[in-house]
Amino acid sequence: MAKVITWQVKPNFVKQYQAGYPLIRRDTIAQGADSAEEGSIVHLQDEQGSFIAKGYCGMQNKGIGWVLTNKEGEKIDFLFFKQKILAAINKRQGFYHDENTDAFRIFNGEGDGIGGLQIDYYAGFYLISWYSEGIFRFKDQVIRVLDELGDYRGIYEKKRFDTKGSYIEDDDFVKGERGEFPLLVMENGIHYAVYLNDGAMTGIFLDQREVRKAIRDKYAKGKHVLNTFSYTGAFSVAAALGGAEKTTSVDLAKRSKNKTIEQFSVNGIDFEQQDIHVMDVFDYFKYARRKGLSFDMVVLDPPSFARSKKRTFSTAKDYPALIEDALSVTANGMLVISTNNASFGMKKLKSFVDKGFRDAGASFHILEQFSLPPDFQTSKDYPPSNYLKVLVVKRTS
Repeated sequence: MAKVITWQVKPNFVKQYQAGYPLIRRDTIAQGADSAEEGSIVHLQDEQGSFIAKGYCGMQNKGIGWVLTNKEGEKIDFLFFKQKILAAINKRQGFYHDENTDAFRIFNGEGDGIGGLQIDYYAGFYLISWYSEGIFRFKDQVIRVLDELGDYRGIYEKKRFDTKGSYIEDDDFVKGERGEFPLLVMENGIHYAVYLNDGAMTGIFLDQREVRKAIRDKYAKGKHVLNTFSYTGAFSVAAALGGAEKTTSVDLAKRSKNKTIEQFSVNGIDFEQQDIHVMDVFDYFKYARRKGLSFDMVVLDPPSFARSKKRTFSTAKDYPALIEDALSVTANGMLVISTNNASFGMKKLKSFVDKGFRDAGASFHILEQFSLPPDFQTSKDYPPSNYLKVLVVKRTS
């Protein structure tokens, strides 16, 4: 039985929580936050002791817990988790019946009503991500729900709540059948090799599904595509299958080359006809300029923040300079400009594009924009939940 504690909300934030804001932040709590115990059920009250909302205590980089209900009489128990997860799965029935896609998100944190909990589906396997020790305390309830729903091969998990809020290295297998890796999943008919028990990442970012499809179906044909911060080369694979003349993948991580070769290979693409570089993206731009290389499309999907021996990069500060750099190797082509930084919105990203093109003395036209796909449900009361922003931009001069 979870411990129940009471936190008093500062007057300025009462209406915000009453309106449905889901994240419990320390700066909104006047009293009680020091009695925080991971996994405790938290009752939020105003100065008069009146009920506002109910949630749980879970320390993560965003806050100290999540609101689960504004109904005072609603219990946070197995039935609560079952109703939330079942409702989420029912919204995604179309994905379960899609013959061309078998990797998608079935539960997306606060977007589906339980912040700090994510569940992905990979070709019969569930992967649960726990973002605080607090939500991890409800593991038995979540597993029991998946057991009752049945029809899975195995369950894996990622514990993302060490002292800095990052992944805890462990055997991530929970129960059922152990997978044989790489596990081949399919996304819009494209195959990707994924690993559910090999560190924090699986090898594919599911939130970019619609962008990869657009690159394959609309933009890649006949083009030389430069994929920067390429990770395992998923955008490169989509471009190659879309008829790209050639792809060039660049990433600083040493393992990225073998991972990218693997993704090409499982799709029957001759990786030796593609270029794969393990190097700093900014150094690659200098190299490309020196060699006089020019690309028809450049994909920019940098991490929100990265530090190497040479430099520190932050999308919130440095994206315009990155766009200007990309334009130096793009004569009359296009840029795919992406970020998952939740600290700013699409308007800010467009301002970065404006500045980057202006600094390069170039003009542009936005062809298309993307946010999260429908399986990544968002919370209208918490704008950062809709974190993905992608622009397909055509250079016009």
